[in-house]
This record gives sequence, structure tokens and C-alpha cells, in this order.
Amino acid sequence: MTIAYFASFHDRTNPAARLSPADKTRVIDIVRTTPGLTRGLVFTPETTRDPYANDGRSPQLALELYFADIPELESALAPEGHLQALAATGTLPSLAGAQTTQQAMLARVFPVPEPAFGTPPGELPCTYLVHYAGQAEDLNQWHWYYIQHHPRVMARFPGIREIEICTRIDWCGFLPWPRVDYMQRNKVVFDSAAALTAALNSPVREEMRADYRKFPPFTGNNVHFPMATLSVAPTGVSA
Repeated sequence: MTIAYFASFHDRTNPAARLSPADKTRVIDIVRTTPGLTRGLVFTPETTRDPYANDGRSPQLALELYFADIPELESALAPEGHLQALAATGTLPSLAGAQTTQQAMLARVFPVPEPAFGTPPGELPCTYLVHYAGQAEDLNQWHWYYIQHHPRVMARFPGIREIEICTRIDWCGFLPWPRVDYMQRNKVVFDSAAALTAALNSPVREEMRADYRKFPPFTGNNVHFPMATLSVAPTGVSA
């Protein structure tokens, strides 16, 4: 297990907006040089086809930053912490209209049959980022059922490379963005958008729906965003 910090930049009034190359370079540099970071993921929009979900345009930018423990995370998010650079005025002019939200969580990783990536040259792996924004009638029971059952079904997706489930924690941080309190996030990762699309249209997607209908009671829905995924190694760490 590890700590994952999420930040999402989503301009719903201008869904065609995109992160500029200069802003992307700036984000990557900030992420790469974050003290205490063990791994950084930079997500940008991708397109796929899911027979059961159409949640609109993906965020123009999302980040998932991993830390070994809470102190490293909170140091990066401190009033004078390194990640304050992301929120500095004018840092991301191409996303000036985006609403930015944040959340820190506990990340659980689950095994897959073939974790080695085979992403085609010139492409990036594709992640299906999912979150549950509602509330469970019994959160303890809900998480127990989900963690015990759903990853086993996910692992049967053809070509799946990673499975992760994240649950809430209390955390200190001083970036000036609203916090969200999603009860759970999860993701599945594939070699490419085409590989994700093939998996979502495989018989395993029907198994996922069948298991979804067995979840303990909860409010709200789950939201899915396909994202091209750039993995950023911290300074001094091999990619």
C-alpha cells in the first residue's frame, strides 16, 4: 500500500480545451522534482467506447502522485511545499478556466496475469479513471465487498496491466483548491486506448455489470474517464 494524491483540472465550460505542450512540460518538471515522490502519473484525455458509460469529456489534466507515507505527502503540500508551484499564478495558462479539485487516498494494488506493458511505439498506456462520489449505507461493508470481489473480475479483462483501488484518508495540505471526498477511486490500465476499448467491449464487461448489481447499497453513481498516461520518474530514480 502507498499514499496517492489526486489533482484534477476540468474545464466543463470548454471541454475542447487542452493542456498546451509548454504547460505539460512545466507540469512534468514540477512532478519530477517533487521531494519524497516515488512515482508520478500525468493524465491527459483519451477516447474510448464503453457500452455502459458515457460520462462526457475527460479532464484536461489529472495527476496521481505517489508517496511512501503521509509525512512525505504533507511536506509536498505544506504552505511552502514543492507542489505549491502547481497553483502559482500563471503556471498553467492553457487551463485558466478549469476547476481544480484534490484528494489524498490510500492506494491498494492488485495482481494481474500479465503486467508487462506492450504499448505500441508513439502511444501511451491508457487508464480508465473511476470514482464513486456518493455514500455507502455501510461503508465498511461496501469496501469489503468491492475489494474482495471486483478486482478478481477486473483481472479477467484481456490485456489488463494494472489494477488499483483507493480509499479515503485524513490528510493535511495547503494547495488552494477545493477538496473532494470521494468514497472510492479505482483504475484499470491497458497498453493503449484501443486495448481499453477492446476490454470494455469484451464479455468481462458483462461480468463487471453483474457484480456491480451485487454491491451493498450506496447513493450516487460511478464516473469513468479514459486518460492517456505518462509515467514520470522522480529525479534520481530510473523510469
